Amino acid sequence: MKCSGMSMGVFKGSAVGAILALALFATTSATAQDGPVKLGVLTDMSSLYADNGGQGSVVAAQMAVDDFKGKVLGRAVQIVAGDHQNKADVGSAVARRWLENEGVEVILDVPNSAVALAVQGITRDKKKLFLATGAATSRLTGDECSVTGIHWTYDTYALSQGTTKAISRLGAKSWFFLSADYSLGAQLEADSRKVIDATGGRLVRSVKHPINTPDFSSFLLQAQASGADVIALADAGGDFINAVKQAGEFGVTRQQKLAGLIVFIADIHSLGLQSAQGLMLSSAFYWDLNDETRAWSRRFIEKTRKVPTMIHAGTYGAVMHYLKAVEAAGTLDGPTVAAKMREMPVNDFMTRNGRIRQDGRLVRDMYLFRVKAPEESRYKFDYYELLATIPGEEAFKPMEEGGCPLLKKS
Repeated sequence: MKCSGMSMGVFKGSAVGAILALALFATTSATAQDGPVKLGVLTDMSSLYADNGGQGSVVAAQMAVDDFKGKVLGRAVQIVAGDHQNKADVGSAVARRWLENEGVEVILDVPNSAVALAVQGITRDKKKLFLATGAATSRLTGDECSVTGIHWTYDTYALSQGTTKAISRLGAKSWFFLSADYSLGAQLEADSRKVIDATGGRLVRSVKHPINTPDFSSFLLQAQASGADVIALADAGGDFINAVKQAGEFGVTRQQKLAGLIVFIADIHSLGLQSAQGLMLSSAFYWDLNDETRAWSRRFIEKTRKVPTMIHAGTYGAVMHYLKAVEAAGTLDGPTVAAKMREMPVNDFMTRNGRIRQDGRLVRDMYLFRVKAPEESRYKFDYYELLATIPGEEAFKPMEEGGCPLLKKS
């Protein structure tokens, strides 16, 4: 009987423990379901991409939430922010913590291609949404595509198509590439070189520089000595700004053209029109394009005192489209919401009749601009002259050529 009593005591203890555990799980689950829907803006807060994404992306995301009236499926929507420091391991750690411990449903922005590729892998495994509004590499919809990954604003292929084609048409035949030594630079150069080959141009030489380097002198001297018609800068943010400034100091632009393959209006603002005038560039957005872009941008400028970049505009659009899709789907389940986002057309101040392909690429128009000379600028942030609108179907790589594994499963 003692033995039987001991067994019964253990059984009772186990039963009570199980009941308590179930009650705790139910309480936690109910709290999670009643708590806020969290969207994480993972960005560069303090380094070379901070002006292009950074705090401006957080503001843009919050603007979208506010315009959506702050709730979805009866729950408050909360924006959280993190700094990836342009390090894939740091970005991965933040992403895992958000998804595994802090209830974040979506990760946005990520203006660093190496970090973005890491985040895409994590969100794919966790079946959570990654809306890449700041990353550039076209691999996000190529070999690294994901059911829950959507590449929103632009990519290396679209940027290289517009700028490289335009400069080639002006008669440039020989090219020297100065590329950032990580995923962004490699992909920008690879996509651009295809255009150059197709238009009868030739590559003279290519050199790589470390990310966030302060000194471009040795690279620019090599470019100058090459005699190439065009020096293509396959870098972004602070690296692009420093390269352009130092190219001017070395007198490079007297004999050779500079081509920025990924240029943001914040870069032009930092450089000033005197240094940047004449530069041709591709962009997914310009604040002064039409009445709708101006209206949204004035709101952004009032909040930040800064001119919005295409990343900021894209982050707003991605958040708004996500919230609409959640409402329509009636769930926060990642794959279900991603499918609904692909199903719904994208229409906002930035995008007209955009569509998200199976590989996750948002297809939308791109624009080719020329930077104005100082005397052409009529008011604050009046920096660009529109040269051409590039239809989305022409701007972005055909889906069948991207190598996305999802297409094989269809």
